Amino acid sequence: MAMKVALHNLGCPVNFAETSTLAEKFLEQGYEQVSFNEKADVYVINTCTVTHEADRKGRRNIKKARKLNPDATIIVVGCYAQMQPGKIASIQGVDLVLGNNEKFNITGYLDHHKTNNGWDERPEIHTSKVDEMVSFHPAFSRGDRTRSFLKVQNGCDYHCAYCTISMARGKSRNPRIDQLVGQARTIARAGIKEIILTGINIGDFGKSTGETFRELIGQLDQVAGIERYRIASIEPNLLYDEIIRFVAQSEKFLPHFHVPLQSGSNDILKKMRRRYSREFFHDKLRQIKSHIPDAFVGVDVIAGFPGEDDARFRETFDFLEKLDASYYHVFPYSLRPHTPAARMEGQVHGSIIKERSEKLQSLAHSKIMSFYSRHLGETRKVLFEKYRLNGKMFGYTDNYIKVETAYDPAWAGKIAKIRLKSINEQGNVEAENGG
Repeated sequence: MAMKVALHNLGCPVNFAETSTLAEKFLEQGYEQVSFNEKADVYVINTCTVTHEADRKGRRNIKKARKLNPDATIIVVGCYAQMQPGKIASIQGVDLVLGNNEKFNITGYLDHHKTNNGWDERPEIHTSKVDEMVSFHPAFSRGDRTRSFLKVQNGCDYHCAYCTISMARGKSRNPRIDQLVGQARTIARAGIKEIILTGINIGDFGKSTGETFRELIGQLDQVAGIERYRIASIEPNLLYDEIIRFVAQSEKFLPHFHVPLQSGSNDILKKMRRRYSREFFHDKLRQIKSHIPDAFVGVDVIAGFPGEDDARFRETFDFLEKLDASYYHVFPYSLRPHTPAARMEGQVHGSIIKERSEKLQSLAHSKIMSFYSRHLGETRKVLFEKYRLNGKMFGYTDNYIKVETAYDPAWAGKIAKIRLKSINEQGNVEAENGG
């Protein structure tokens, strides 16, 4: 009987793509993949460390795995494992801790652990120093016949004051365009219709190879079989006009952008070590809308960064209220060890951070409902998921409106024309056949 492995992913789309690649390595070794809610012989938790909450989720899932099978081998990998390996190794039940380089040889480390340590309680730690993380390990998600996350870049050179990602993943690096085109063709052969391009700082693509992100999307646009592309989060200062113009005229790259802002106060942006002003950001969104009026633009914002007093929060709120964005992804500020922000004066009390986050989340809800409302009555193309829930099926329009309609097996995993009717209590758009 085949050994069973269960994997659990935490964090960003890059982690999601990498978790899928780790699963493939186990399948190649003859393992059977099962749900993380089932009893397995090996549990793998691919962790995130962007916030305290992400760390907590990592620890919680380690305990869950131990409860599901106290005799299982538990392997913890990813950014939390990279940043705090000793802390993770001290958690009861953990057998292997692998950093962001080492996790791609996960089955090799597992075999070594079983051969040399048996099944005892001694955890092994294998991590690289940040300046040793120079290789690019390809990854794209599998298993979902609807869409795939394709990792095109890794690492970050920006060193923002609140962030540990440059410490957890190393310098910006990427593969050649022809390698990524080959992976896109592999994804297309699997019958997948949509690719989401992911990376840690995706607009920085090309540092390793002397190429550009604009050249990448131009060549991916030619891959037969892929009907839709989305660009994951891209820094505003790297979202060049030529990229926006290309998306505007492409039939495959969708009118959907995710652009991190983080604060609407220039004082706070400077303290964060961001590379733009609020005026620059405003102009960037205006530029997007001038080329693509119906584009969905999601925006990241952090509530409660050190030094954000009432006046600066009000400055941010007012800026966001007037900004032509479609949605705000709100992050309560989370103090990360070893970051400049952790040592700054003016740390904001947790209760105030919570209050400000709630105000911004309320604004985010009103923004997305307004965006949805503006498009009611239109007929748009929707890529439907394959799952069925209470007789309904779900999908997203090209400009990222979540829709639901009566389940039709002919539409599962397919793109269909749908007329947008109304917004329901769940905040989804009810839709019907658009012909």
